[in-house]
Amino acid sequence: MIKIKNSGEIEKMRKAGKLAAQLLDHIEPYVREGVSTLYLNDLSAVFTKMHGAESAPLNYRGFPKSICTSINNVVCHGIPSEMDVLKNGDIVNIDITVLLDGFHGDTSRTFMVGDVDCETRDFVERTEKAMHRGIDAVKPGKYLYEVGKAIEKYIGKFGYSIVRDYTGHGIGQKFHEDPQVFHHFTKENRIRLLKGMIFTVEPMINMGSSYRVKTSRSDGWTVTTADGSLSAQFEHTILVTGEGAEILTKTGSVLKPTPRLSPPREPGAKQYPR
Repeated sequence: MIKIKNSGEIEKMRKAGKLAAQLLDHIEPYVREGVSTLYLNDLSAVFTKMHGAESAPLNYRGFPKSICTSINNVVCHGIPSEMDVLKNGDIVNIDITVLLDGFHGDTSRTFMVGDVDCETRDFVERTEKAMHRGIDAVKPGKYLYEVGKAIEKYIGKFGYSIVRDYTGHGIGQKFHEDPQVFHHFTKENRIRLLKGMIFTVEPMINMGSSYRVKTSRSDGWTVTTADGSLSAQFEHTILVTGEGAEILTKTGSVLKPTPRLSPPREPGAKQYPR
């Protein structure tokens, strides 16, 4: 059942979304060569707690960390680790969800580390554009499948592929609600869009021609491309309005002044921006 949010719920979703966006902006300067994904996780955990929120991924169905960090050919659900140290030329998706005052804000961004080759840079930038094409297709009275249709039309000309095993989702007081949001065209998303719906648009795009993925047997979480190609993702939580879509996790959002944090020390680290 798809829940239509009332004005009070929408305002709480705006606050959660702004905090999620602020968190991504906060950790961006630390996404650099030589930094471990565990360090980024710990920074995020401190920030979230100091803003009176909780990390929704932590212990969700057994997930062991506060954020997901997916490097290069990892599609999603990468587990932060001190062994995963970012290298020059890497791309890494950081997916965060905060729980603030009972409501969720969910967003992700793919960052490029150091000197990334032109082909990869184009790929990442096109993935972000694909997400925005999908968001632009959201109009009250239209069908949800227009989101996937717009993304597929844009991505198809580059020879990339759209992951089908993982989708966007409704969100609110629950982390995952109806509807599923497919990022390719399918009549399964023949759902009329109504003002007050809130869901994520989060296409996972593989650089290769195969959309197939596989899940790690060792940890049960890490999802990689089946052909070893790079994968990128961008995600926003959006609200269906009377005119179109409002991005609730827009970057650059300011909820309140950020406390000066004392981040956990990275072993062997020289200096990080503050």
